[in-house]
Amino acid sequence: VQLVESGGGLVQPGGSLRLSCAASGFTFSSYAMRWYRQAPGKERELVAGIFRAGGVTNYADSVKGRFTISRDNAKNTVYLQMNNLKPEDTAVYYCNARVFGDTYWGQGTQVTVSS
Repeated sequence: VQLVESGGGLVQPGGSLRLSCAASGFTFSSYAMRWYRQAPGKERELVAGIFRAGGVTNYADSVKGRFTISRDNAKNTVYLQMNNLKPEDTAVYYCNARVFGDTYWGQGTQVTVSS
């Protein structure tokens, strides 16, 4: 299993970014996918999740209405569209999959929201 995130960067408050996570090594369409984030000095937290068919999603209260998780099963990729970014969204964002009872993480992508 391999998860590779991309799309992070520096953005001003109110701006937008779209993160991508390319997955390989398992049947992507059969598994839920999640995005987590970890800010300096804080624990890793769940940001959003999406069920395998993409019809069911869930979000942390702190990002509801601003972030959208989606997936393209033909491309084995999950996305996180982040709008109206705030300084408190600054963190390393990780893609996550649970396959055959094991948990897998990507290397993470840094998102910094600052003026």
